[in-house]
Amino acid sequence: MQSFPVVDPIPLPAPIWLLKLLHIVTLALHFVAVEMLLGGLLLAVLLSLFRGSPASMVTARALARRLTVVMTFVINLAVPPLLFAQVLYGRALYTSSVLIGLYWIAIIGLLMLTYWLLYRFTGRLEAGKSAWWVGLSAWLLAGCIARLLSTNMTLMLRPDVWRKMYSASAMGAYLPTGDPTLTPRWLLMMAGGLFISGLWLLYLAGRSTFTAEEKHFLSALGGKVAALFGIVYLAAGVWAASVQPAVVKSMLVTPPTGYEFYKYFGFAGYGWLALVVVAVLLAAAAGFGKLSARWTSIAVVHLAVLIELTLVVYRDGVRDLSLLASGYNVWDRAVETNWWVVGLFLVLFVAGLGVIGWLVSVVARSKNGMEGAA
Repeated sequence: MQSFPVVDPIPLPAPIWLLKLLHIVTLALHFVAVEMLLGGLLLAVLLSLFRGSPASMVTARALARRLTVVMTFVINLAVPPLLFAQVLYGRALYTSSVLIGLYWIAIIGLLMLTYWLLYRFTGRLEAGKSAWWVGLSAWLLAGCIARLLSTNMTLMLRPDVWRKMYSASAMGAYLPTGDPTLTPRWLLMMAGGLFISGLWLLYLAGRSTFTAEEKHFLSALGGKVAALFGIVYLAAGVWAASVQPAVVKSMLVTPPTGYEFYKYFGFAGYGWLALVVVAVLLAAAAGFGKLSARWTSIAVVHLAVLIELTLVVYRDGVRDLSLLASGYNVWDRAVETNWWVVGLFLVLFVAGLGVIGWLVSVVARSKNGMEGAA
């Protein structure tokens, strides 16, 4: 019997390549925000718990004050890639979402609770109260959400277990087990959080709103954290790639006839490796030596975005080929393009990205309420 639901007869409103491109770009931006949240929150918790110096508390407060803003980008930047994924992979993604329905719906409540705890964490730090346990609770919830998302995105690639799961619980009360790719995929995001947050500290070290002593602390800590967890991030990425099904790894090297372009998705994995190595070396140089804080601040921003972009491209290739091996061809859809509508959408999309960039720059330039030893 067919594993996937029958295809929706309504044609796609735009070319598949365009929908995939938009999905990749928006998901990369979402991943940057997610990893800033996961890593930045844990660093703020540890700095507030082990108060080694006045600069550590300034850093903890500076991170905490930004995390509520980062959370808004995490949530809002999650919507576009999820919608594009539903358009392209709806028959697989909707099925996996239903199969873990109770947990999937619970993400909304977990997000709201995490958001509230972030404000509580920041407020307690500002008041000089013990806050580490509040921040740690928020981080554990965020890690739980990441695990559920990884579970769903992995389950959508496993139509072979869908019937068994539905027979076990039509209410979506069980999570899948036995997938060798789930844990490394989740650990890749968690380790990436500390790696990207280390780069974030290097970026903050270039800001004029910190004192010279605080900049030195930010640069030293950020460089060491990014260098150390960049290696862990690399190991998790290699692990996640190595446990992919043999047929997927084979198709990334030698794609089926008509799908030769997927070899470039495989090359993106090597690009990711190279960029992470460059970032680790740069972070180590900043953490253990002396580099221009201004130059480093600019470099790490571009590296972080490019690293996430290459990761998402490779991930997209793995997903497409995993589904193709199971009989789901993402390119086999009817398309009816209204270029006037598509053009209007792209104009609004670019304008939206511009507004987001402007908002980020406003926050980045803000000299009030972000730093200080209050």
